[in-house]
Amino acid sequence: MFAKEGEMFDFDATLPLMAVQFLLLAFILNALLYKPLGQALDERDEYIRQTEQGAKGKIAKAEQLRQEYEQKLAQTRRQSQTVIADAQAEAKKLGAQKIAEAQQEAVAKREQAAQEIEVQKQEAMRSLEQQVDILSRQILEKLLGVQLANR
Repeated sequence: MFAKEGEMFDFDATLPLMAVQFLLLAFILNALLYKPLGQALDERDEYIRQTEQGAKGKIAKAEQLRQEYEQKLAQTRRQSQTVIADAQAEAKKLGAQKIAEAQQEAVAKREQAAQEIEVQKQEAMRSLEQQVDILSRQILEKLLGVQLANR
């Protein structure tokens, strides 16, 4: 039972018993401690990996949405600038058209006024001619008498 002098261990029944106890302890520790701990670490590692992948996916989605937003914003700006330019061109065109219409109307009124003045001038000339004829006749009658003036 005891080790002989000069030997380190006694190789009787205690060595296999200690080996069985060690293996049993290793099995129990593995089943109760190492496996659950390893499983928890694996689950945590998987959770971290999934969370990281989800975050990367969300970051990529956010970047894509940002780019789409910037493209739409740029397109909207171009469209608004086009609308503004078109409105300005239309306003200039309308302004030029109104000015041309006003000028045509002014020319037409000026011509109408000139025609009316010409008509009034001709009427005044006829009236003056009639009055001159009447006055001439009256002068002749007074100078020559009524009978000689009618001849």
